[in-house]
Amino acid sequence: MEFRQKVRAFFETQYPQDVIDRNRRGVLPTREDHVRGQSALNAVGWLAPGWPKEHGGAGFDPVQRFIFEQEYERAGALPLQPMGIIYVAPVIYTFGTAAQKAMWLPDILESRSFWAQGYSEPEAGSDLASLRTSAVRDGENFIVNGEKIWTSMAQWADWIFCLVRTSTEGRKQEGISFICFPMNLPGITVQPIISIDGSHHLNRVVLDNVKVPSEYLIGEEGAGWHYANVLLARERLSYAHLGEKKDLLAQIIQRAAAIPLGEGRMLGSDSSFRAHVARCSIAIAALEHGVLGELAEPDASGVKVSMLKIAATQLAQDLTELFRLAAGEFGHVYVDRTVDDWAQRLPTIPAWAPVATANYLFARAQTIYGGATEIQKNIMAKRLIRA
Repeated sequence: MEFRQKVRAFFETQYPQDVIDRNRRGVLPTREDHVRGQSALNAVGWLAPGWPKEHGGAGFDPVQRFIFEQEYERAGALPLQPMGIIYVAPVIYTFGTAAQKAMWLPDILESRSFWAQGYSEPEAGSDLASLRTSAVRDGENFIVNGEKIWTSMAQWADWIFCLVRTSTEGRKQEGISFICFPMNLPGITVQPIISIDGSHHLNRVVLDNVKVPSEYLIGEEGAGWHYANVLLARERLSYAHLGEKKDLLAQIIQRAAAIPLGEGRMLGSDSSFRAHVARCSIAIAALEHGVLGELAEPDASGVKVSMLKIAATQLAQDLTELFRLAAGEFGHVYVDRTVDDWAQRLPTIPAWAPVATANYLFARAQTIYGGATEIQKNIMAKRLIRA
């Protein structure tokens, strides 16, 4: 309880409150918003709760990390930019050289560098091992050619970590390497993919004869598939967002109490709606139990992480669907939130309603990105049968 109160007090007094306010109002964040929020966390040593302490991590035990992440989301703080802090940093401090750790980790902690993930390609999404982006040795460099797709926040990124094909011999997984490089190298083109609400978070990244120093290769050439799976396990666990889900369910119950169904009845008292709420509440409790267990005792097979990824993303879809229902007639309103005064332009519509709709639509992708649900089921089946 003492630790939870300490974390809660931090978000009430030391985290930038205007950033929380903007996030709760559904204002699309800027890079500077993220820098300010992450800098406040780093000032107290809490930016990287999952890192080992010797690399700048918070040094939390599993229960403290569990509590911290729930309080973080409960407060309405901006989500971390995950590509550097959650995804690539563990690969760097686990498999990188001393020089690579010194070059990259401090800049990630200080929010001086943001990262992008170069995994998916037009013909290699769920079947990631079929990627075709090539990296050919040329003296002390690699020459990289190909393209990456659905590259989140590449327009902000200073660096990108990529899976590239360095060999076509043997199994397709064996010819993949893990390499990092700055986004300002000649031959890199970032092409925006604008979402239907006007927001810009996805991109196509074209790599045309990009000369990358070989010192930016992580670990051994051809071992990238192994490093990628270490990263993906952390990525998939990060989708739990328990604090966010609990907060959203509480909002749903509150909103539904004021949505009329006719004849003096309210949505919140409808038996079908209450049953849906009960199912989501039970699913949150089950997910909470599973995440805490995985943090305390990681499952080396990866089966449990795949199970949790499926459960977390399906629950996110169920909750956003329920929230859209709780928005009543306003749940059909969809707006371009890139306009700063979008809420003022719709004075008769609650500002939370278009955000609920946007979240509902975006959540449809959660069961696809980070490893589609069907792929996770295949992984689970193969590993359980092998066991």
